[in-house]
Amino acid sequence: MTRTRSRYAPDHGLTTRMVTTMFLIGLLYVVLVGVLLAVLRGAWPIILIFTGGLFIAQFWFSDRIAAFGMGAREVTPEEAPELHGTIDRICALADMPKPRVAIARTDVPNAFATGRGEKTALVCATTGLLRRLEPEELEGVLAHEMSHVAHRDVAVMTIASFLGVLAGIITRVALWGGLSRNRSSDPIGIAIMLIPLISAAVYCLSFLLTRLLSRYRELSADRAAALLTGRPSALASALTKVSGQMARIPTEDLRKAEPYNAFYFVPAFSSKESLGRLLSSHPTLEQRLDQLARISVELARP
Repeated sequence: MTRTRSRYAPDHGLTTRMVTTMFLIGLLYVVLVGVLLAVLRGAWPIILIFTGGLFIAQFWFSDRIAAFGMGAREVTPEEAPELHGTIDRICALADMPKPRVAIARTDVPNAFATGRGEKTALVCATTGLLRRLEPEELEGVLAHEMSHVAHRDVAVMTIASFLGVLAGIITRVALWGGLSRNRSSDPIGIAIMLIPLISAAVYCLSFLLTRLLSRYRELSADRAAALLTGRPSALASALTKVSGQMARIPTEDLRKAEPYNAFYFVPAFSSKESLGRLLSSHPTLEQRLDQLARISVELARP
């Protein structure tokens, strides 16, 4: 039998954005592979094997790679009874199977979820987060992460990020190969010289698409968690506390965590000094708190 949906509030806006992102990402992927096949006609079997193999590896192993990179270690109920107890309560509220539970030993206060679906899902909290939050705040954060699993946007982000990885690899390989080639004015030489430019353009478009989806899915997870637990104020308190504590974390630790910002509850680095909201993986703290305040008003109405 097919399991019924969880009790997390559905988000049709998130579903529409995920489908649109996947369509556009797939279109970019077809364009990229098509260009490679047109330019390197004799090497099409290698291209198909390479891109197909990389896609399979990215889909099946990216969650494990990300968890390993963030230092997640799976723990038993005996090792972390409070963390497991909180996850158990959320699973009961949401009517969904329990994910694997992990802890990352770092003072950076954060949490994340990985996995292609409910059967492979892993929810992790850092020791820095567990040390700083009150039980109701921790429940709000973990409910936020569990909503990513319920809405399956973790899997979509994993697949969507594949094209950027592929385009980045092709750009570096093409540039490296171009340095060892003499400049050529023949059509093949010109076409090969265009590969880095096309790959770079695809990478930029893929990057922007995943960033736009990432920001919306964080707002969606905040809303779903607040409605499930019925305590948006606890989640708002956790957001404020974690964001404020980030400024006290050593820069070296933040830099190690920065590559995984798209997975985290709160980004490890502020991007206010960069290109701002366009390149940020998360909405601003003000946007998230404003949404939670509106939900508090909605829940208070008779």
